[in-house]
Amino acid sequence: MDKFKAYQLTETPDKKIRAEFVERSLEELDPGEVVVRVANSDVNYKDALAATGKGKILRRASCIGGIDFSGTVVSSADARFAKGDAVLAVGYDLGVAHDGGYAEYARVPAEWLSKLPKGMSLWDAMAFGTAGFTAGIGIVRMEQNGLKPQSGPVIVDGATGGVGSIAIAALARLGYHVVALTGKESESDWLKRLGAKEVKLRSSIDFSKTRPLEKATWAGAVDNLGGEVLAWLASTMKVNGVIASIGLAASPSLNTTVLPFILRGVSLLGINSSESPGPELRREVWRRLATDLRPPLLKEMCRTIPFSQLPAAFDDFIQGKVNRRIVVDLAE
Repeated sequence: MDKFKAYQLTETPDKKIRAEFVERSLEELDPGEVVVRVANSDVNYKDALAATGKGKILRRASCIGGIDFSGTVVSSADARFAKGDAVLAVGYDLGVAHDGGYAEYARVPAEWLSKLPKGMSLWDAMAFGTAGFTAGIGIVRMEQNGLKPQSGPVIVDGATGGVGSIAIAALARLGYHVVALTGKESESDWLKRLGAKEVKLRSSIDFSKTRPLEKATWAGAVDNLGGEVLAWLASTMKVNGVIASIGLAASPSLNTTVLPFILRGVSLLGINSSESPGPELRREVWRRLATDLRPPLLKEMCRTIPFSQLPAAFDDFIQGKVNRRIVVDLAE
């Protein structure tokens, strides 16, 4: 097979990241049982941290970037997949310790792949990507812990981000009363279009004055921020409330007390989309993203860029300028 285009990340001797388009062959890709012709990838915050060197993401000296991809099987040494199968892959070691989705071809272990669920296109899969998959895991696990629409309102912070926006739209479709917590007042109308019944500004809350137990308000919460916002969420949960802890965009710290957990029975669920979901949960989440969790405005929630424009997308993520999912078209 001829050479194909890939976007390589390399740590330089001075510990910086060199990110560049290169030509690669299948023989140069990391080992795996299945070869996929990549149709689409996407851009996540983790991708931006890896490509800019703003976060210590790469776990080896050099790697093709991209933690997600969707495409069509070219060849398979595993009986679970056959030539022509439409597949997707998110998480695991992709783009950090194994060549990832920013290439026209990918070769991966079979267990990292999922068959595209009925009703989902290759583009749809990357409109969700890690962000949508993570939001889906959070919602499914909150439901498994007793959350229902009749339980009460659910608050979502980091509301304009990939996880937040998909969580809002999916929860609204399920019939929940969703409150969006955001620092971007200019996005209020968009958040309501996604399905938020209310938009609450972070500037309206003095997080430094959070008491161990505040007024019991939320039945559920999707937290993408961590830090003092998560501490405030814990203190404002209703009895048997459930929090999905997904991100740390504000801080990895958590300064709180055990009172919400032992006096109100609050559950704090850690959501890791890369490694912890077993195959059954993965299948169930993707099935539901294709059906009852699918946002009605999915097309409007994303923009598509050609592979050649990928490098320009990363700085916008780091600077907080991105308010839509980005799908990368590798079939230029």
